[in-house]
Amino acid sequence: MNPRLDQPLRLGTRRSKLAMSQSGHVADAVRAITGRPVELVEITTYGDVSREHLAQIGGTGVFVTALRDALVRGEVDFAVHSLKDLPTAQPEELVIAAMPLREDPRDALVARDGLTFEQLPDGARIGTGSPRRTAQLNHYARALGKRIETVAIRGNVDTRIGFVRDGELDAVVLAAAGLNRIGRGDEATDLLSVDSVLPAPGQGALAVECLASDAELIASLAELDDPQTRAAVTAERSLLAALEAGCSAPVGALADLLADGQVVNEMRLRGVVGTLDGSTLVQLSTTGPVPQSYDEAMALGRELADEMLAKGAAGLMGERSL
Repeated sequence: MNPRLDQPLRLGTRRSKLAMSQSGHVADAVRAITGRPVELVEITTYGDVSREHLAQIGGTGVFVTALRDALVRGEVDFAVHSLKDLPTAQPEELVIAAMPLREDPRDALVARDGLTFEQLPDGARIGTGSPRRTAQLNHYARALGKRIETVAIRGNVDTRIGFVRDGELDAVVLAAAGLNRIGRGDEATDLLSVDSVLPAPGQGALAVECLASDAELIASLAELDDPQTRAAVTAERSLLAALEAGCSAPVGALADLLADGQVVNEMRLRGVVGTLDGSTLVQLSTTGPVPQSYDEAMALGRELADEMLAKGAAGLMGERSL
C-alpha cells in the first residue's frame, strides 16, 4: 500500500465562513479523487486583519500572499482562492492546477423591503467596497434617471447584510456566488444583469493552486478542472492584465459561451472601465471561436483590451487609490 494514502493532504484556506465553505467543497472532491484524507489549515491573510478599504491596501493579492507563502514553505500542500482575488501575474513556483465549474458570476443586491435595484428610491445609500461596482452602479442609476450614494464598506457577508438589516444602508451589493456557497442565495433581492453591471474578472470561479513541482498532486487536482471555466476566466484575466498596464480605472469583464443548439461554438468577451461617478464608461465586446488553448484565450483578452484602450479607457486613469 502506498504510504502516502494515509497521510492527509493539507489544504490552506482563509478563515472566513465563505472561504471555509469553498475550501470544504474542494476538500470533499479531492478526498473522493485521491482516497486520501484532507485537512483544512486556516491561514490569516493581511486582507482579513486590515480594516482599511481594499482599494487602499492593494485590492487583489491581499487575501492571497499568506496562502502562497505557506505553499512555498511547505506548510500546506494546496490552497483554494477566489479567482478574482488573484493577481494576474502567476509565480513561477506555483501552478493553478484546477479551476472548477464556475458558480453564478453576477453581482447580487440585498436591499431592504425586498427591493430590486430599479425600485430603490432616489438617493438610496448602497454599500460596496468595490470601485468596479461603484462605477457601474452609478452608471446604471443614471440610466434610470436617478441618483444613488455609494458607501465604502468592508467585512464578511454577515457584517455587510447587517448594514441593511440595521437600517444604516438601503442595500449592499455582494457576489451572488458567495451567497450561494454559504447557502444564503435566497437573501438576494435582485440579481444584477450583466448587461448593466459586469462582474469582476474571474468572479464566481475558484483557483486550486499547488507547487509546480508536485506532479502527482497536479495530476489529481486536474480532475476538478472545468475547461470552459478556465477558457472564460483566462480571457477575462488577460483583459484585466492588459488594461492594468495602461489604465488604473475599475475593470469589469465576463466571457460567456454562446451555444448553437447543444453545441458551444463561440465565446463572447465583454469588458468595461469607467469613472467612479458613472458619468463615463468604455464598454466593448468581442466574439470569436471558443479558445482551445491558453494562448488563444490570452489573445482574446488582449485584443479587446487594445480596442478599449483605443476607445479612451486609458483616459479614465487615476480613479483608484493604489
